[in-house]
Amino acid sequence: MTRTLMSHIDPAAVALGVEAGTSEEVIRLLAGKLEALGCVKPSYADAVVRREATMPTGLPLGWSENVAIPHTDPEHVLKPGIALGVLSNPVDFANMEDPDEAVPVGVVFLLAINDKDKQIDMLQEIMDTIQSEQALVGLKNAMTIEDVRSILN
Repeated sequence: MTRTLMSHIDPAAVALGVEAGTSEEVIRLLAGKLEALGCVKPSYADAVVRREATMPTGLPLGWSENVAIPHTDPEHVLKPGIALGVLSNPVDFANMEDPDEAVPVGVVFLLAINDKDKQIDMLQEIMDTIQSEQALVGLKNAMTIEDVRSILN
């Protein structure tokens, strides 16, 4: 892999120690970061929340940390990017395989994708990262953007 996951994440789109009570709060916080960076339109956050209600993205990994990878249609995206949220305490996202089941999520990758080819690359890099419990624990313990960069590079 010539690019790393960190090459898709602007440091200004990383939120560590996020205090949130719901998945929607997390999505809106991270969407705000992508909007401030000019990656997404103002309609993006609402679109992600709507999509999450019908096509959930909670991914149970069977480790101490579970992940969610919310996203929405390209029409709400101006340029590709990823926002990363590491939560102080897990919040429930619906399970992507069983929407009636809640998954306590500690790490959220919010995707802004407007190109299907880039989507596959970004998703593959995220999947490679989240298959490592060590990487997820590292993200959970990250205190600075440099900590995050060292894990995702």
